[in-house]
Amino acid sequence: MKELYPGDQGTMVMYLQLALKRAGRQLAIDGIFGPKTCEALEKFMGSDGKCAVKDAEWNRLLPYLRGYTMHTVKEGDTLWKIAKMHGTSVDAITEANPGIQEKQMNVSSTIVVPFAFELVTEEVPYSSLLVGWIIEGLQARYPYLQSGSIGRSVMGEPIWFLRLGNGPMEVCYNASFHANENITTPVLLKFAEQLLRAYAMEDTYEEVYPEHLFEEFSLFLIPLVNPDGVDLVNGLLEEGFFYRRALRIAQDFPEIPFPNGWKANLQGVDLNLQFPAGWEMAKKIKYEQGYDRPAPRDYVGMTPLSTPESIAVYEFTRNHDFLLILAYHTQGEVIYWKYLDYEPENSRRIGEYFAQVSGYRLEETPSESGYAGYKDWFIKEYIRPGYTIEAGLGINPLPMEQFPQIYKDNVGILIGGMTMLE
Repeated sequence: MKELYPGDQGTMVMYLQLALKRAGRQLAIDGIFGPKTCEALEKFMGSDGKCAVKDAEWNRLLPYLRGYTMHTVKEGDTLWKIAKMHGTSVDAITEANPGIQEKQMNVSSTIVVPFAFELVTEEVPYSSLLVGWIIEGLQARYPYLQSGSIGRSVMGEPIWFLRLGNGPMEVCYNASFHANENITTPVLLKFAEQLLRAYAMEDTYEEVYPEHLFEEFSLFLIPLVNPDGVDLVNGLLEEGFFYRRALRIAQDFPEIPFPNGWKANLQGVDLNLQFPAGWEMAKKIKYEQGYDRPAPRDYVGMTPLSTPESIAVYEFTRNHDFLLILAYHTQGEVIYWKYLDYEPENSRRIGEYFAQVSGYRLEETPSESGYAGYKDWFIKEYIRPGYTIEAGLGINPLPMEQFPQIYKDNVGILIGGMTMLE
């Protein structure tokens, strides 16, 4: 973990501030390691004059980013006492520890204690680190949640997936193919957290019972297709070989702001122009636009499926039987639903429903960007409904202030991606 000192700024400082705030310190999350952050850190650690974050400090802070702690049972402990000590509930503890019996808790054994706050936050930018912490936290809180990696990125980061439910009907949603569109990642993560919470409470979510969905469907979520690119955009790559290579690539395209304009993976390949569905046409269009070599955006690569991230998504899809896919991007508040003249059964009807519940427009993909995308290949290969959702409005990367509205607009689509297939 990166060491932090007074005067530092950026996303890692925001994660420090988020952890301290969750631990009960009154603190603004502004990404500046100033006097107030220093004071909060010293009070949290109980060590005056040691205002730095190294391994020992991160180890104390990480439970507040992962959303749970491990409690060692002591003589006289009860679930109520443990819950009160950590500011949580007995229900949360029993959910995280299946089969736990208060009278049978052994002294010196350890149990998972989830904190009361929600894991998916609207206060900080997302990164491969944060996504990993959230997934670990969700698994700790809901041990029946299934997760894993579909592959690894150029830098070796895992490309995580979540599976909610065990039903026979499979659907798949993904986000952050493009690095500067990473506000879509918490959309999928929040959806997962809200469904799991309602399931645990035997309650409804958006007037639907998750228990019913989980019996009928297997919902696969890939929240961060391009972890390296997202880390670059959000300031977690500030040195080293991969950063220097990205900077050299960007210098050939000075009209694209760096790193905010970066969409590609760290090889300079646009991951959503990598699929075998009109790839040669996409190459012709993008080459004519000047993207004929590695670039921050719009370079199709030397061949289709030449990047580890696109190969991982391709192979994961081939190994499943998805009846519908959603690919989340930004921006424009528009839903793209066709590839060329392919019109899978029910795809228009489902698209019109998505437009109705979100307020987004349903449109055909513009010709200049209508080839070689994941949605294009899925429709061509399987003749099943596939949609690219362009969430939000503005200039990428969209500010996190837009997240509440984006989520509100899209929750009906996320639910409808299953219920419209029933």
